[in-house]
Amino acid sequence: MLLDTASLYFRAYYGVPDSVRAPDGTPVNAVRGLLDFIARLVQDHRPDDLVACWDNDWRPQWRVDLIPSYKAHRVAEEHELGPDVEETPDTLDPQVPVIEEVLAAVGIARVGADGYEADDVIGTLTAQAEGPVDIVTGDRDLFQLVDDARERRVLYPLKGVGTLQVTDEAWLREKYGVDGPGYVDLALLRGDPSDGLPGVPGIGEKTAAKLLATYGDLAGIMAAVDDRTSKLTPSQRKRLDEARAYVAVAPKVVRVASDVPLPAFDASLPSAPRDPGALKELAERWGLGGAVVRLLSALER
Repeated sequence: MLLDTASLYFRAYYGVPDSVRAPDGTPVNAVRGLLDFIARLVQDHRPDDLVACWDNDWRPQWRVDLIPSYKAHRVAEEHELGPDVEETPDTLDPQVPVIEEVLAAVGIARVGADGYEADDVIGTLTAQAEGPVDIVTGDRDLFQLVDDARERRVLYPLKGVGTLQVTDEAWLREKYGVDGPGYVDLALLRGDPSDGLPGVPGIGEKTAAKLLATYGDLAGIMAAVDDRTSKLTPSQRKRLDEARAYVAVAPKVVRVASDVPLPAFDASLPSAPRDPGALKELAERWGLGGAVVRLLSALER
């Protein structure tokens, strides 16, 4: 089981009231919520391995070089010598280091790679895995990794993590008319304002799905632009022709990496905390007692 950790702690932050606080008054709603998410996931799915995948760089420069608007609207502070700072709520920022410390004390692997997003870590671990993989994320971009033959599916939270949309190829085809790899083409044609991806003007999700159904993939669609006998409408042909520069680079930006160099780590699900003393101290300092007890109970079963 691979967790898109930031996606989940953002959901926890907005789903758990900020009245949930540590003894000193610091909000810990994201920490508590994430721990409860993990406990529920472990309890319901019993994975053999669990990795909290991390954004060492939420906006990699190599993606920005290809599409400068990539996540540009989410930049709070630009840094020339390192990753830009993402705009996040003031009361969430201080909780992230606490999440890191608690995961370390419990013994849940937290894996990131400099210059890459958590999506790329997930893509790499999914490519390397020999058995089934469940990816837990609220980010539709990762639908591209769905592969029934290799038992790769996405568990997309609808309400907390107790209600998950199990995303497999049948679901993707019913919803979008594409398989996992086809989702990359759909996403880049449609665009994604939340990621600063412009898409092809005038080509929305339904039109993109119809074009992919007709021409097979992005390459087939662009070949149809050059084929005057194809059934593209004049406006579609014009828009796609004008978007050639974007279409040429967008696949590399949208497609998650599958060959990221990762540090050594132990992905096995712990049955007891790695550092009980540190975990006890963290639980007391941040008022996490109940959430820690629930997580440890789930791990012990």
